[in-house]
Amino acid sequence: MATITAELRAGTRVIMTARHFRWSADEPLGAGGTDVGPDPYELLLGSLAACTAITLRAYADFKGIAVTGVDVALEFDRIHAEDCKDCEDPVKGRIERIQSKVTIYGRFDEAKRERLAQVAERCPVHKTLQHGVHVSDQVAFEETPAT
Repeated sequence: MATITAELRAGTRVIMTARHFRWSADEPLGAGGTDVGPDPYELLLGSLAACTAITLRAYADFKGIAVTGVDVALEFDRIHAEDCKDCEDPVKGRIERIQSKVTIYGRFDEAKRERLAQVAERCPVHKTLQHGVHVSDQVAFEETPAT
């Protein structure tokens, strides 16, 4: 199970903590932030990129395949669905997508190339994003002490 906490006290900077790690997220200057960390979508893409690279490394090590490196480039955007470019509600006709380019370094025969390509699409974060995830929200309120 993964657990993370996030704290925002002023502006748009968020301090996140997981286990003994702390890092920041923020919005870019053009979006009203202070740009002291990646924005939330960049963090999401980072999770997918790291999972893809780590999964490929683990598989290659387990199978004794000499992978000398893995590069993952991801891009998130929203596009209009082909059949909905002229819809009355353009928001409902949008598709959120992640485009991925994975480069695996080493010398591979065709069978290994095919298998590594399959593994690249099967990391746990990739599966979660593809199949969706149920989010259960709970919102609480605390009174701020008078100062």
